[in-house]
Amino acid sequence: MDKKRILGGIRVLDLSRVMSGPFCTSMLADLGAEVIKIEMPEVGDEGRSFGPYLNGESTYFMMLNRNKKSVTVNMKAPEGRDVIRALVPKCDVLVENFRPGVMSRLGLDEAAVRKLNPDIIYASISGFGQDGPLRDWPAFDLVIQAMSGLMSLTGPKGGPATAVGESVADVCTGMFAAFGIVSALFDRERTGQGRSLDVAMLDSMMAMQLTGLSRQLYSGDTPKPVGNRHPVTYPVDSFPTKTGDVVMVCFSDAAFTELAKLIGRPGLASDNRFADNAARNANEDELRRLIAEWTAPQTQDAVIDALHGARIPAAPVWNLAQLAQSEHVQARDLVVAGRHAALGEVPLVSQPVKFSGIDPDPNPNTPSLGEHTDAVLDEIAGLDRDAIAELRKKNAI
Repeated sequence: MDKKRILGGIRVLDLSRVMSGPFCTSMLADLGAEVIKIEMPEVGDEGRSFGPYLNGESTYFMMLNRNKKSVTVNMKAPEGRDVIRALVPKCDVLVENFRPGVMSRLGLDEAAVRKLNPDIIYASISGFGQDGPLRDWPAFDLVIQAMSGLMSLTGPKGGPATAVGESVADVCTGMFAAFGIVSALFDRERTGQGRSLDVAMLDSMMAMQLTGLSRQLYSGDTPKPVGNRHPVTYPVDSFPTKTGDVVMVCFSDAAFTELAKLIGRPGLASDNRFADNAARNANEDELRRLIAEWTAPQTQDAVIDALHGARIPAAPVWNLAQLAQSEHVQARDLVVAGRHAALGEVPLVSQPVKFSGIDPDPNPNTPSLGEHTDAVLDEIAGLDRDAIAELRKKNAI
């Protein structure tokens, strides 16, 4: 057991693929868990076929599968399923994100797995959960963004429903699953009992939409897209400058009083059109025009410095290149140099939580397909060289 890692000594059998499950298990791997990633022989996780590519290797896959061991097993073959059964007793956690019912048809559902390992944490990730009328619907990130209401809140005022520019349903669900797994491991330390986890993408996306639901559930007011502004408080919005947009968070009457002074219109704070948040919302268009008259002729830096001087939170609107190249991101070591068997050194982004007294892996590894098959089957499943060769002959691995 590596006591220098938060999850050192924990072994995860990862049957998941594409994004939500792999994101979950990548977080566990970042924290020191040994993650055995099961992939189909020859083709691997579907994520290996997703672009963009670097010299034929999927950079999408690399970002999601750092610090894992790749083992190729054909779970459609009886002998392949026997390999999984041989690994189950040696693992603390099993993660799968097949459609509900698939694991049962494979003979690897929770009841079957628990007979082999009563204390295992069995985590099932799916689009809509293990029960309910939508359980059998296929789910991808865009499907869940559409049904969760998030798309209905995103985009310009009066515009069409718009997806967020990242697979947030997959990522959010993976984070909730990792949280659930670590919680279940903690509970097992106290009770000695394993748990099953049912983590649904739709549930996860609903749980994160606190601002919108606080209006929907308590007032019956169905929120609509409002662009970059906050749906309740104004001015919390983005504004133009001559070198790019800035955002400001003018969240109170006191902050607005300071903003009014800053833009050379101190009387706005006592103007009935803008004297409180309700009035500022009612007269948003005019207030936005007055603020933009002040921001537009200046640079981003000048506007941000002035706002910070008035104790009003503000920031530049960055693209990903500006973020990745920023001094702050570099100082926080958010992009690290990983290793790939075919590509050599590759940039990777780890989970972001920093623990006192524990150093993150400075050089995470991204596995090539099947890189660890023989070693895992030998050292963990306990199969000898002849047994492994026979499995390979039967296309089970």
